[in-house]
Order: sequence, then C-alpha cells, then structure tokens
Amino acid sequence: MNALDQAGNYRLGNRDVCRLGYGAMQLAGPGVFGPPKDRAAAVAVLRAAVESGVNHIDTSDFYGPHITNQIIREALHPYRDGLVIVTKVGARRGADASWLPALSPAELTQAVHDNLRHLGLDVLEVVNLRSMLGIHGPVEGSLEEPLSALAELQQRGLIRHIGLSNVTLRQVEDGRRICDIACVQNHYNLAHRSDDALIDRLARDGIAYAPFFPLGGFTPLQSTALSAVAAELGATAMQVALAWLLQRSPNIVLIPGTSSVEHLRQNLSAARLKLPSQALATLDTVAAAAASH
Repeated sequence: MNALDQAGNYRLGNRDVCRLGYGAMQLAGPGVFGPPKDRAAAVAVLRAAVESGVNHIDTSDFYGPHITNQIIREALHPYRDGLVIVTKVGARRGADASWLPALSPAELTQAVHDNLRHLGLDVLEVVNLRSMLGIHGPVEGSLEEPLSALAELQQRGLIRHIGLSNVTLRQVEDGRRICDIACVQNHYNLAHRSDDALIDRLARDGIAYAPFFPLGGFTPLQSTALSAVAAELGATAMQVALAWLLQRSPNIVLIPGTSSVEHLRQNLSAARLKLPSQALATLDTVAAAAASH
C-alpha cells in the first residue's frame, strides 16, 4: 500500500484528492519572491511529490511572482490524469516584495489568465479568492464584488470551482449565497486554533479545509509538548503536527511545502503516523500554552 493511501481521500470540487498534498510556495526565492537558488531542485521536488502519489498541488501566480507556476509547468506538464492544481488570486507583489491587494474585477480577470498561461492550462480546477482585507489574518468585510467577478469567470468556463482563503465564518456563509464554495484555506495548526468552529461547520457540509502554516510558517512553532510527543513516537515534530491535523477532522486536506526531496518524503510519511489518545491529549495543551503567551 502506498503510504499516502493511509491518509485517505476527500472531495475537492468534484475530484477526490489524497488528504496529504503539496504546497508550492517555498519553490520561489526567499520571502516567496524571485527565483529559487536551485531551480533543478525545485523541479525534482515536484516530480518526486507526484511520483509518490500526491494529486493535490497548491500554488499561486503571485508566488515569485509567476515563478512557482512556471516551475510547476516545467516539472509536470503535460499533467497526469487526476492531478488537481489549486491556485489563488486576490493579491499581487510590489517591487519591494510587499503583498498588495488585487481584488478588482479587472485584476482578478488578469490573474486568472496569468495562472492559465503560466500553468499551461485551459481551465483552472480550483481558484481560491484570497481576502486582502487583512494581510496577516481574516478581517470582516464584504467580498461580494471580487467573488461575483470570479463567479462570472466560472460561468465563462475558465474556472471549475471556487474557494476562499484568509476568511471568517461569516464571509464563508455570505460567499455561499453567491456561488458554491469548494474549499477554505486559512491559517491553522496545533497552536493556532481559532478556526475550530469553522472547520466543524465545513465538515458538516462536506467542504474541504486546507490549513496553511501547519507548523507555524515563517516563525516555526516551538513547543516542548510537541517535541516530547515526537520523541516518544520516533517521529519529527512536523510529522506529528501533520498527523494531528489529519486526525483533527476528515475534511482537512494538507498542503505542506518544502524545497527538499528529503523533507518531502518525511512529510508524506506522516500519513502512516497514528497518534494515540494520550498523545492527542498532550498536543491539546499546545494551543492553550500558545494562547497564554
């Protein structure tokens, strides 16, 4: 049995994807800006992921910008049947590598066409609208105009499914009145659990949830409880954090990123790791400890 089979599958749009996928953000240069130090290594990671059974890759044309999608195309095009590439729109990069909103209908239309061109696709399987009302976390506010613009592009046949990123429960509910929402992609991990209620609501409705920064992102999670559980199970902290997410809810689909084939294989092997109840109880203390700091 392929190790990834043990992670199970979940419906994303109208496709079943393995719950352990791959996030391509780290394939760009430092700060997700400019080219990677080693483009051949980036190509190798993508090919190794797909050869290992990964069939869900998360990307965006504002990674680089453009570079990550160009590397995906170089590494994997023509794409094998069943591979689901999920991209994001709603932001652009400044010349100083800043992250800027790009939520007007014209900017979104341009972004969809840029993704199609750089990925070498005729239609995008899933496009997540990344709310830029808040850069570092969800902020309440209307997404009706940009979401309606994406829904129009969907009706034109350029997008099959629409998701949301960096959003609140209210924004998800408002969005579902405009179009079907295939997935939500927000910041969530052992220490950052503000989306607990949202995940449970989405699970009841059969909507996938893709947590980003599963081990803290740019500021890696530091936890003695996590380290202790990892040591006890003979696993890495990242493997335990990913296994915890897989056991947290069946609608969670993971997109851990890395620019190293070795780390990729370590991440994917988390599919085999089953956390016993005592380990889960210990890991539940991580969020409480983080909240108290």
